[in-house]
Amino acid sequence: MATGGNPIFSGKNFREATQAPPAPQAPYGQNPYGQNPYGQNTYGQAPGQGGWNAAQQGMTQEQLQDLYNRPAAGPADIGRMTYDDVIIKTAGCLGILVVGAAVALAVPQGTGSMLMILGALGGFALAMVNTFKKQPSPGLILAYALLEGFFLGGLTRILDNLFPGVGIQAVVGTLSVFAVTLVLFKSGKVRATPKLMRFFMIALIGYAVFALVNVVMMWTGAVNSPFGLSTSVEIMGIPLGVFIGILAIGLAAFSLIMDFTSIEAAISAGAPQRFSWTAAFGLTVTLVWLYVEIIRLLAILRGDE
Repeated sequence: MATGGNPIFSGKNFREATQAPPAPQAPYGQNPYGQNPYGQNTYGQAPGQGGWNAAQQGMTQEQLQDLYNRPAAGPADIGRMTYDDVIIKTAGCLGILVVGAAVALAVPQGTGSMLMILGALGGFALAMVNTFKKQPSPGLILAYALLEGFFLGGLTRILDNLFPGVGIQAVVGTLSVFAVTLVLFKSGKVRATPKLMRFFMIALIGYAVFALVNVVMMWTGAVNSPFGLSTSVEIMGIPLGVFIGILAIGLAAFSLIMDFTSIEAAISAGAPQRFSWTAAFGLTVTLVWLYVEIIRLLAILRGDE
């Protein structure tokens, strides 16, 4: 939507926006009611005739006048994307996600773990599909939300059993970061400038490399810590994972700024209403990432007590 914004929004086609139908034009020298400006009949026409008049349209003069007096159509009336569309669809995605998480928390432990793995793998696959699709698919986006719900529910169950209370703390933390980020964006104090975008991409690549190395070392048994290098390496007595976690939360928060910027640009450009699903998907992806980073940081901090 916005150049250089969240990659989820990149490459989408907004050229098919629904246009409002053009207003009918009366022939030169006539007003819209089929009469010329001087109250005389146009040459060669019977009284009351014209190129476009109320009788030919099956409308009375009063109905036509009422039509012209009506306010102009808003974005929702002509099939354009609005903030209300984005809010409703995002709420729908998060509602489905909560349902999936509730299922993973309610079933037996073994089943919950299987749902977590299914959610992690299936959610990643659908995230890639939805990211690269030119046109949004509501069914695939809602399916992604459900699978991520399975994943988050299973993850929360495991960590909350080890460190009671981290689940609700992570939810509160996620909502708090979202609210603060939204307020800062609306106030104009934080924007996705080109300089911040470059810093974001460099930091994100560095974080991704660290995460990949950490996973490989955990799989190969090079480190036996539950969180790998995040807890086995310390800086001044503080686990490395604390610094990495704070960086990751900052990156996720800035990703929200990118989402807001992209949504604002799309609405200003008159994007079709269906792309509100793309906006809802982008916000859901970022909120899932933010929640995972917050609950992992809380678990690392609790494990160091």
